[in-house]
Amino acid sequence: MKQIIIAGIGPGSREDITPAVMEAVAQADVVVGYKYYFQFVEPYLKPGCTCVDTGMKRERERAEQAFLLAEEGKTVVVISSGDAGIYGMAPLVFEMKRERGAADVEVQVLPGISAFQKAASLLGAPIGHDLCIISLSDLMTPWERIEQRIRAAAMGDFVTAVYNPKSHGRYWQLYRLQELFLQEGRSPETPVGFVRQAGRPEQELTLTTLGDFDPEQVDMFTVVIIGNSQSYVWQNRFITPRGYYSDDEHRADSSLKKGQQIMMQSFRTIASELHRQDWPLDHQWALLHAIHTTADFEMEQLLYTDPQAVETMYNKVKDGTLKTIVSDVTMVVSGIRKGALQRLGIEAKCYLSDPRVAEMAEREGITRTQAGIRLAVEEHPQALFAFGNAPTALMELCDLVRKGKAQPAGIIAAPVGFVHVRESKHMVKPFKAIPKIIVEGRKGGSNLAATLCNAILTFDDAAQLKPGRDL
Repeated sequence: MKQIIIAGIGPGSREDITPAVMEAVAQADVVVGYKYYFQFVEPYLKPGCTCVDTGMKRERERAEQAFLLAEEGKTVVVISSGDAGIYGMAPLVFEMKRERGAADVEVQVLPGISAFQKAASLLGAPIGHDLCIISLSDLMTPWERIEQRIRAAAMGDFVTAVYNPKSHGRYWQLYRLQELFLQEGRSPETPVGFVRQAGRPEQELTLTTLGDFDPEQVDMFTVVIIGNSQSYVWQNRFITPRGYYSDDEHRADSSLKKGQQIMMQSFRTIASELHRQDWPLDHQWALLHAIHTTADFEMEQLLYTDPQAVETMYNKVKDGTLKTIVSDVTMVVSGIRKGALQRLGIEAKCYLSDPRVAEMAEREGITRTQAGIRLAVEEHPQALFAFGNAPTALMELCDLVRKGKAQPAGIIAAPVGFVHVRESKHMVKPFKAIPKIIVEGRKGGSNLAATLCNAILTFDDAAQLKPGRDL
């Protein structure tokens, strides 16, 4: 019988060769392969077995030689490292069988342990959920198509094993892959593991994160594995859970509940799509909150902050000088996270429901929101004032500041509408000593004012881009 057996010999250690492959090699008249791999099968060869080497990058010649020898009646085993069906000889041999019309040559494939499987086992359990494998070699695949596949893997939240990550001629592709994963919203804290010479005496293991990953540490003998959004490192082991435990049970940081995970992913997506990538940290933190709340990227042009405004107001919270947030309408108070207020000992108030407001408004001939601000300034002149609805209330505060009756810890100016809205925001800007966040133009709203308050209260999470602590 004319036969070619295509055998995956594993990643490079004899103990990772399957018994079926050992048996096939032991029965072979000829073993065809790349000479480097003969050392792993030599102990199992029968006397007189010939090893045929066609050289590196000469896979077609290797397959042709196998067919010629099989057609002579020899039992031929073609060896591939890892699994012969994964970037190995199996597809090529089948294509050549079709091309030659070699119906009388039987082709059998024996699976082997792939390099990514061996690497994964050494790192822990990183491939416990949906995964894909991408080769960065563009010898036979256009880079444009490889890049599409990288984006798809990142967007699909796949655990991703990277083959052929680097060579002397391909030095930049792995840098591009890292960039694309981060652009598509994968967290910089995503675990990354890579193994060099897996299963061989020169074996080296490294655990890092996507943000800290250094492609210069990788060469052509390395397999890289990038985790998904659930992957984590525990006791120096890389783990991607299947889902048998709840998020709180299996994550190293049990505070990362599902809502926070979603918000973190949203923020990273927004950050990757900003027109300008070098915003100062505290402005960026407020901007990400504003866009997350509105899904409106025009906020990149509309949001104004004084230099270090967010950080300055947060520091006032930390040192206890900012203890109260006053809003023009109750909807702003409703949107400020109760967990953050409680954690930081902050009180958020709106005076609209105070019985004194209606009486003052009628007596003075002013709006109820104006009256509410007057009362608030009498009781909390150093509060953070947040406006998400009424320009008249913001204008009232500006008048009280000019009269020396109010010394706000900060002002969030985001009233919305068509009458006096722009003017009210212009009136705030001259107060240089007061840190301010302003949504320019007609846009604004209670949701914006509230989320900007939340940005201030959680500024200590900005550097790690880790929003949603108090959800």
